[in-house]
Amino acid sequence: MLSISPVPSFSITSVKYLRSPSSSSFISVFPKLSRFVTATSATPNSTPETTTTRVNNAGLKLDETVSVSKGKIRLDSWISSRVDGVSRARVQSSIRQGLVSVNGHVIDKVSHNVKAGDEVHCTISKLQPLRAEPEDIPLPCVATYSNQEDDDDSDEEETFSDDEGMIRPGIVHRLDKGTSGLLVVAKDEHSHAHLAEQFKLHTIERVYISLTTGVPSPSQGRIDVPIGRDSNNRIRMAAIPGSLSRGRARHAASRYKVVETLAGGGSALVEWRLETGRTHQIRAHAKYMGVPLLGDEVYGGTKSMALSLLQRRVSRSDQEEIIELVSRMDRPCLHAIVLGFEHPCTGEIIKFSCPPPPDLAEIVGLLRRSGRDKVE
Repeated sequence: MLSISPVPSFSITSVKYLRSPSSSSFISVFPKLSRFVTATSATPNSTPETTTTRVNNAGLKLDETVSVSKGKIRLDSWISSRVDGVSRARVQSSIRQGLVSVNGHVIDKVSHNVKAGDEVHCTISKLQPLRAEPEDIPLPCVATYSNQEDDDDSDEEETFSDDEGMIRPGIVHRLDKGTSGLLVVAKDEHSHAHLAEQFKLHTIERVYISLTTGVPSPSQGRIDVPIGRDSNNRIRMAAIPGSLSRGRARHAASRYKVVETLAGGGSALVEWRLETGRTHQIRAHAKYMGVPLLGDEVYGGTKSMALSLLQRRVSRSDQEEIIELVSRMDRPCLHAIVLGFEHPCTGEIIKFSCPPPPDLAEIVGLLRRSGRDKVE
């Protein structure tokens, strides 16, 4: 078990609260396991049932005159800022359904701009039923907060609805395919809107650990390099220095720290703290530093590179095992180990931690046997 987080850790099968829930918020925190990389919801038996229904704001009306200091603002953005507890996607659905008018004219384009003095009338739409069939995916739950006092313990941002207003049950953010770790899911729209705003403002605490091919130099630092689509490979992102002014990429900042140097410098256990949440941010920044994540075939941490660095550095007795482990790797060695945020109802700062799954823990253990230097 890796122990690099300042908060208590717990096993996948023996989960507990890191802080005692004391309110009626509706949120759950799940560890996303590497072999369940498409999972976004818990199995029917993985979370406590609740019979309480919270107000969903359907039919809520807004009649207000736009007041902006200068220029114009998108209609959906302005309405979202005026209606508490309603997601922006829900507002967009209301616009598309013809439930919004500006200066007496019905508007059905979410990109419509409004200016100071415009009269806006809006009725919040009903939530539409989920189109997709639920899947039975074994996804353990770290903690569930609800308004039932007898609830048991159980361990780039998305929207509450899709473009047509269909509910996605509480999805607030995503992990890259292949990344294991913690994922928070909202159980009502108020909690979702509050959590989504925290992600938007980058106030969520997110800590990841990874294994890199080679060792970052210096051993700790901050990478402030914009990330955009790789012009040579459209499925890959790239760190592109100086590209912000040319509109090719978006601001991205990551802080990293080498926790341990492993296998005589063939790899390193690295802690990452994100200031922004761009697609593939850690993977792109690691590649930019010349130390792609172990097992990341898309960003250069290929199996052949891993073997060339590690095979000659591990002991002779471990060489067959390292070949087997590397050959079995089917994802980047990246794990979301800590997730902290403000409780949507109480304002309390809560923090969760989840140890790495067996595939990552196994290779870390082997590399430690071949040489381990902790970095102060």
